[in-house]
Amino acid sequence: IFEKAPNVVEDDFYVQRQPHMTIEPDVGFAYIDDNGVLKIHSKTIGAHLHLLMIAPGLGLEPDQIALVSNPMGGTFGYKFCPTMEGLVGAAALATGKPCFLRYNYFQHMTYTGKRSPFFVNIKFAADEEGKLLAMETDYIVDHGPYSEFGDLLTLRGAQFMGAGYDIPNIRGRGQTVCTNHVWGSPFRAYGSPQSLYSSELLMDELAEKIGMDPWEIRYKNCYRPGSTNPSGQEPEVFSYPEMLEAIKPRYEEAKERAKRESTDKIKKGVGLSMAVYGCGIDGPDSSEAWAVLNPDDTVTIVAAWEDHGQGADMGMVGTAHEALRPMGITPDKIRFTWPDTSKTPNSGPSGGSRQQVLTGSAIRIACSEMLKSLRKPDGTYMSYAEAVSADKPLKYVGKYTVPGVPCDEKGQGRPFVVYMYGVFLAEVSVNTETGKVAVDKMTLMADIGKVNNRLVTDGQLYGGIAQGIGLALSEDFEDIEKHSSLVGGGFPYAKDIPDNIEIVYFENYPREFGPFGAAGVGELPLSSPHAAIGNAIYHACGVRVHHLPATPEKILAGLRGERV
Repeated sequence: IFEKAPNVVEDDFYVQRQPHMTIEPDVGFAYIDDNGVLKIHSKTIGAHLHLLMIAPGLGLEPDQIALVSNPMGGTFGYKFCPTMEGLVGAAALATGKPCFLRYNYFQHMTYTGKRSPFFVNIKFAADEEGKLLAMETDYIVDHGPYSEFGDLLTLRGAQFMGAGYDIPNIRGRGQTVCTNHVWGSPFRAYGSPQSLYSSELLMDELAEKIGMDPWEIRYKNCYRPGSTNPSGQEPEVFSYPEMLEAIKPRYEEAKERAKRESTDKIKKGVGLSMAVYGCGIDGPDSSEAWAVLNPDDTVTIVAAWEDHGQGADMGMVGTAHEALRPMGITPDKIRFTWPDTSKTPNSGPSGGSRQQVLTGSAIRIACSEMLKSLRKPDGTYMSYAEAVSADKPLKYVGKYTVPGVPCDEKGQGRPFVVYMYGVFLAEVSVNTETGKVAVDKMTLMADIGKVNNRLVTDGQLYGGIAQGIGLALSEDFEDIEKHSSLVGGGFPYAKDIPDNIEIVYFENYPREFGPFGAAGVGELPLSSPHAAIGNAIYHACGVRVHHLPATPEKILAGLRGERV
């Protein structure tokens, strides 16, 4: 195909080792309770998963240990891996006393994992009209010294390079490489920032070669009925055409504004990127939640939905409120639990944008069982006293498993049955004297299915976009001394994040396998904002940044004609 295709482009890209840079460092404590059970409180976002991972190392059976996930603020994915749980647990066992462990910030930065870099070679073939014919990839994942989750991360490259587009022929090779660099751990959008930066910048290169507008080539190739994604499955919804049509007037206005406002010193540019991420852990992912009727006629949702800033509290309350509408229960009458493996069911980890889909669906089922059981012949519902009098259960169990199919060795399957989709528009200014890039505005067209809580999802999208700006321009972790602080790691300053961020929701595409049509949200905003910024930099000043971050030094080198 590549030998015969009229339009072929090929390039190499590198997305860097990104530090998570949470405000709070890693911290936790452990003690032996009155029943002789080792209780470990930490920032774990996979309580049941981590219990099974660390129990053998501590020489304990699973019922001799319990993990508790306290309200913790952000982790952005690093706590998908156990970090200090085993250490503080061993200290408590050795001393017989309560113990705590709090890393200082240097320890936090050096003892916890980072986003693993991808070295990517990628090639597109297209016909005379710009329709994609084929994609070929060859990429290496530098996962550091440990294999933990490295195979799954490498699979993400096969799932997300070229995602968003109908590509009939795909061939590729991904390799996980162990190195003596910092160890790799999950990071928000896990694998898609590395994948989509490569395919989205190459898409602009293809458009330029053909003489097409970047918007036009995306509109021509985006998912439509009959398309398949890189995993060989047909997308569950087709929102891209509508989102691209909605962003086009903003894109055209932005191009005119950039042309009008550019000077010899300050060059303005505009860039687009497609965004996509799956909701879940590959294949038949599952969750469990309970709904319990209390003596005061409130309802408690019992689940292990770990909250690391993404809104587990409102996710549980909002989903249960929707499910219990027939009972007329107001949100203030709905309670929820924090994860404790000795008291809560296994709801799975808070990663992969899975909880709203998986645990939300388990909550929906548990509440539905409650409604069926407590409904009276006149259509009203029993109170607690009436339920006890009628010998009705007070606890209702919801279990949910999505009909996913794990990918085979060729990356083909149905790894996720619910995805999130988006389109980013970045507007930037490049100072040609200093090389400094400023992001003037970011726009995101977001399809996350039906929105549970608008304030929570707004916060997720704003925050992810801010992280994407840091990934694009400043964040890095190559030098263990230089980068082991917030400032050294490239944490963006407030002035680096524009106040002008526009989010537009598309809720006309409810998800069959999400509760009340909802998808997830957490990973979408960090999947490809940096790619839109990279394309905007090129539009502004002709410098294509192949090796992130796009520091001033690289921009100046690019303006001198060097490859950066």
